[in-house]
This record gives sequence, structure tokens and C-alpha cells, in this order.
Amino acid sequence: MAPVTLNAIAAPLRAYGAVVLEGYAEPYAEVMALVWGPRFDREHALRLLERRPGYVPQVLHDVQRAADLFDRLADAERDRLRSLILRHRSLLSGGDNRPATH
Repeated sequence: MAPVTLNAIAAPLRAYGAVVLEGYAEPYAEVMALVWGPRFDREHALRLLERRPGYVPQVLHDVQRAADLFDRLADAERDRLRSLILRHRSLLSGGDNRPATH
């Protein structure tokens, strides 16, 4: 996966994730729900954004762009992205390697 693609997919999460995912017991589970299937879960992304109405106009374009990029990834690249998300979760949680659940 090209670093540019990974950065473009992760950019909205880096920019707005802390606010959008605030209050969720398992924020990584919410992120994994977006990328778990063969296509980016746009409906779930909209539900997450609707919790923070002021952010919807700012983020919607970026999220849609990330979703389109994700949908064009090869299966192996999607798997790598998921594994990077899980690895990041593990590093932040002190080494808990259990998969996030939704």
C-alpha cells in the first residue's frame, strides 16, 4: 500500500477522530467497523459524524475521499490497513493483541 494512500485514508481520523469517537468505550472497534468489510461502511461513518453535527460539513468530503480510496484497495492492502489499526490499538493499550469487536 502506498504511504500516500494510507495517509489519505487516515487523515480524517487523525484530524477529527478524537472528537468524533469521544465517548465510545471501544473507539478502535468503531474504526474497525468502518473498514471490516469489502467496502468502507459509509452509513456507519455518517452515524458517527451525526453525533457531532458541527463536524459533518467539515469532515464529510474527507471521509468520502478516504472511503473511495479504501474501496479501490486490493484485498491484501485492506488486510494490511486493518492490521495496522489493530497494531496501533495494541500499542496504545499496552500490548493487548485481542482483535477489536463491534
